Amino acid sequence: MSPIAVKVIQFFLSLSLLIILHELGHFIPAKLFKTRVEKFYLFFDVKFSLFKKKIGETVYGIGWLPLGGYVKIAGMIDESMDTEAMKEEPKPWEFRSKPAWQRLIIMLGGVTVNFVLAVIIYIGMAYSYGDQYIPMDSLKDGVWVMDDRIGEKAGIQTGDKILAIDGDKVETFNSVFIDLINGNSITIERDGQVIEKEIPVDFIATLLEDEDKVRFLNYRVPFVIGEVSDESANKNVGLMPEDEVVSIGGEGIEYFDQAKPVLEKYKGEGVKLGIRRDNQTLEYPVQISDTATLGVRPAFLPFEDLQSRGILKLETKKYTFLESIPAGIDKGVDILTSYVKQLKKIFNPSTGAYKGVGGFAAIGNMFPDTWNWAAFWSTTALISIILAFMNILPIPALDGGHVMFLLYEMVSGRKPSDKFLEYAQMVGFFLLIALLLFANGNDIYKAVFK
Repeated sequence: MSPIAVKVIQFFLSLSLLIILHELGHFIPAKLFKTRVEKFYLFFDVKFSLFKKKIGETVYGIGWLPLGGYVKIAGMIDESMDTEAMKEEPKPWEFRSKPAWQRLIIMLGGVTVNFVLAVIIYIGMAYSYGDQYIPMDSLKDGVWVMDDRIGEKAGIQTGDKILAIDGDKVETFNSVFIDLINGNSITIERDGQVIEKEIPVDFIATLLEDEDKVRFLNYRVPFVIGEVSDESANKNVGLMPEDEVVSIGGEGIEYFDQAKPVLEKYKGEGVKLGIRRDNQTLEYPVQISDTATLGVRPAFLPFEDLQSRGILKLETKKYTFLESIPAGIDKGVDILTSYVKQLKKIFNPSTGAYKGVGGFAAIGNMFPDTWNWAAFWSTTALISIILAFMNILPIPALDGGHVMFLLYEMVSGRKPSDKFLEYAQMVGFFLLIALLLFANGNDIYKAVFK
């Protein structure tokens, strides 16, 4: 199966699961409060449905337009814009006849289910897989900046030890990327000195210029030869796979990142290359190309070897079932907090973060191109949290818009008129369409021009 097909299948499976559970979050409390639900749909049924069946008073169906789903609750102004029934006297089974607190629970049901689902997934993953991570303070000689331009923008150099972002200690290597995106200041240790630097407000825009370089940091690794290219001038000098380069022209190197500046000094020249093989140090005469390369492809040592050399530590934390519950809750809260910080930056034009807003293609690309259940569930949990937060925003046509008007009613004792709610729903609908066009337009722009 092609990688694209795998991504598409995962995308629709995840989206369908999240939509159905979200709508069940509205459906179940509505039924508990004896409110009539006229429709329950996965995807939108504009003009026609792929499938529909009436059971009791509710029509269950699948639409053809995969932009979401909905439950049509009697006596409620929603995305269906069915205002004819609103002209009649309220019926006891209608949404508008129910007490405000019941209507509030019905409207909050969808986002509540989305967040609870994410937490349940994280609990299950903690119990099944545990956590595997590299403690940031275990990197013996700091980080490797693989793109100097981005590193310079962030104020980070190869060899720096990243201590904290916004004053909070960076615990793991993998967390540093999202912390940098969300952060405003960074504390590093360089040559024994602790330095604090401001992260430029447009740092995110710099990352988005080339999304392949978003992970511009790595842990430092030795220079191990994986393969000598057939086109290399050094093809027949005696270099072998798994040889470790320890010196170039007599200058010692410990890490791969140290090789490039030394090779630049000797480009176009012949030098002695020191390598370590089977605990022996050997020297071979090699030719440095005019582009400062050796004509070899590097290999990267497994974590076990890096650990045995003291370069880093790889820690695995296992959880009992009871321990996995708080761990899953903490993970859900951390992800939600991180997403809120990102959203704040998106709404600040000076950050340039709005350029990274994506639509369906961006969401689809979050899934791996090979089937991996751990990655599938992790991505589904993340999307579930995003849907929960986006839906609770106080925008008419979203759950948060309805909640906003209900809270106003509960505080003031006055219910907004049906005509006002109708106009608000229309305004919210057009805002959502504009956001949808912008997000998917970004996807198209990136596909065509980047």
